[in-house]
Amino acid sequence: MEILVVVRLCCNCTYALLYKPIDRVTRSTLVLHDLLKHTPADHPDYPLLQDALRISQNFLSSINEDIDPRRTAVTTPKGETRQLVKDGFLVELSEGSRKLRHVFLFTDVLLCAKLKKTAVGKHQQYDCKWYVPLADLVFPSPEESEHCPQVHVIPDHELEDMKMKISAIKSEVQKEKANKGQSRAIERLKKKMFENEFWLLLNSPAIPFRIHNRNGKSYLFLLSSDYERSEWREAIQKLQKKDLQAFVLSSVELQVLTGSCFKLRTVHNIPVTSNKDDDESPGLYGFLHVIVHSAKGFKQSANLYCTLEVDSFGYFVSKAKTRVFRDTTEPQWNEEFEIELEGSQSLRILCYEKCYDKTKLNKDNNEIVDKIMGKGQIQLDPQAVQTKNWHMDVIEMNGIKVEFSMKFTSRDMSLKRTPSKKQTGVFGVKISVVTKRERSKVPYIVRQCIEEVEKRGIEEVGIYRISGVATDIQALKAVFDANNKDILVMLSDMDINAIAGTLKLYFRELPEPLLTDRLYPAFMEGIALSDPAAKENCMMHLLRSLPDPNLITFLFLLEHLKRVAEKEPINKMSLHNLATVFGPTLLRPSEGESKAHLTLASDIWSHDVMAQVQVLLYYLQHPPISFTELKRNTLYFSTDV
Repeated sequence: MEILVVVRLCCNCTYALLYKPIDRVTRSTLVLHDLLKHTPADHPDYPLLQDALRISQNFLSSINEDIDPRRTAVTTPKGETRQLVKDGFLVELSEGSRKLRHVFLFTDVLLCAKLKKTAVGKHQQYDCKWYVPLADLVFPSPEESEHCPQVHVIPDHELEDMKMKISAIKSEVQKEKANKGQSRAIERLKKKMFENEFWLLLNSPAIPFRIHNRNGKSYLFLLSSDYERSEWREAIQKLQKKDLQAFVLSSVELQVLTGSCFKLRTVHNIPVTSNKDDDESPGLYGFLHVIVHSAKGFKQSANLYCTLEVDSFGYFVSKAKTRVFRDTTEPQWNEEFEIELEGSQSLRILCYEKCYDKTKLNKDNNEIVDKIMGKGQIQLDPQAVQTKNWHMDVIEMNGIKVEFSMKFTSRDMSLKRTPSKKQTGVFGVKISVVTKRERSKVPYIVRQCIEEVEKRGIEEVGIYRISGVATDIQALKAVFDANNKDILVMLSDMDINAIAGTLKLYFRELPEPLLTDRLYPAFMEGIALSDPAAKENCMMHLLRSLPDPNLITFLFLLEHLKRVAEKEPINKMSLHNLATVFGPTLLRPSEGESKAHLTLASDIWSHDVMAQVQVLLYYLQHPPISFTELKRNTLYFSTDV
C-alpha cells in the first residue's frame, strides 16, 4: 500500500513539475494566437502580443526539438521502435457505405482508425477499425482482384451542385465579415459550410485502392487522385523490402498502438477549406494555361502520356491528359491545356505508360490499369504565375524530367467578352453580322462543329467537359476566321475534344451572350419564379423576345445537347453536366453589363452562375421547343420586356 502511495505521489509530482508548466505555455500560446487575430494592427498592444507569441513559440519549439524522435515513434512490448511513416484521411467503402477513416502507416503495420466521439473537455481518442501487418499485406493485381459490387458513384451534377452551395456560403461569410456581422451568424454559416465540404470529401472519390490481408480479408479505399494512390502504394512497398515478420497484436498492444495515434499523427484536420485559418492563402481562382513540352530519362521505349491534377475543394482532381506518344524514350507532346482553378494551390503531373492489354482490367471500376512511370508536384505561387508571360519549369520524377510551361489568367480577366476589331472573321463578331454575311440561319462554325461531334464524339466520355488541346483549338479558330477551304478536312482529322472546345470558345467570345445582355436580368428573375405556370409563360416569352439569329441558333444547340445527354450512360454527360458547361457561356453578360453582377474573383460558383446553369437546364428539360410555334404565339403576347 505504501509503495502504491509513493508511486502515485511521484507521478503527481512529475505531472505538476514537468508537464503542467508546458501545458500552461501551450494553452497561453493558443490564447495569444487568438488575441492577435482579433486585435487591430494599429492597437498599441499589438506589437507586445506579437513579442509574447514569438517567445512562447520559440520556447515550445526548443522543447519539441528535444523530444521530436519520440513523437514519431512508439515502443513495442519487445522494446522495438515502431515508427510512424505516413498518415492521412481516406474514404473506405465499408459494408456498402462510405466512411471517412484516418489511416496510419507504421514501419510494420497499417492501421485504420476513426476518431471517437467524446464529451466536451475530454481528450480525443481513436477507435481501431482494423489493422494489417505489412508482412501479410498484398496488393491484388487486376486479374487477381475478386469482383466486388459496383461502387456507387455520385452523379457529377450532384457534386457540382454541392460546390455551388459551398461557394455561395463562402460568399455569405465574406459579406458578413465585410459588414462586421455577428460572430454567431458567421459560425453558423461556417458550420453549414463544413457539413457540405465534408459531404463532398466523402462522396467525390471514385479511384479504387484495394489492399488484401494474406489471411483472408480485403479492404477497399476510394481516392480522388491517382497520385495519392501511388504515394500510399510506394510507401508501403518501400517498407516491405525490409525483413518483416507476421504478428498478431494482443488487445493491450492494440490499445497502446491506437492510443499513440493521437499524439503521433501528422495530419490533424480533415482537408476542407473551412478548417483553414483566415490568414491562410485561399488559393488561385481563374485559369491556368499549361503547355506540356517533353520528357526524357526513360530507359526503354514505351507508349507514354501525362495527366495534370490540381487541388479543388480540399481534394485533387485530374483535369487534363496529353495524347499517347508511341514507342519512344523522348516524347515531344507540346500540348497546351486551359485548366480551371477553384482555390487551387498545387499542380501535379503524372507520367504513364499506356497499357493496351484488355485482360488487365481493374475489376473495381472496369478500367485498364496504366503504369505510373513518375510523378511530381509544384506549389502554385501566386506571385510567380500571375504574370502575362509564360513561366517555364521542369519536374523531376523518379529519374524522369518533364518540361512544361504555365501562365495564369485571373477569373475577372477571363470573364471579359472582347469584341473583334475586324469584322471579317466569326470569333468576337455579332451573331447577326455572321448569319447575314453567310446568308444562313445558324453560323457555319456552329453547324460544322455540332455535325462533327454527333458523327464521332457523341459517345466520347466527358465530351464538352474535358479540355481539348489549346493549340488545336487556336488552329481551328484561325481556320474558321479565315474561312479556309480546308476546314472540313481539318475537322475530320482533329481530336474531337478540340472541336468541342472550339464550339465553346465561339460562344464564349461572342461580343454579347447568345441570350443577350438586354434580357439577362429578365432571365435571372424568370428562373427564380416559384409558380410553374408563371415561370413557363415568362421563360417562353423571353425566348420569343430574342432576335431571330440568336433564337434559331439557341434552339439548334439545345436539340444537339439533348441528343448528347441521351448517351449519358456512355459519355457520362447528363443534362445537368451540359448545363453547367454551357450555361455561363451562353448567358454571362458582356463586360459593361457584368460589372453589376460580378462579385469576388474567388466566388467561382456565385449565385449568378448557379442561376445561369438553371436557366439552360430549364430549357434542356423542357419538351421540344419549335421556332415556328414560338413565333406563331408572338401574335398573342407583347414583345416588350
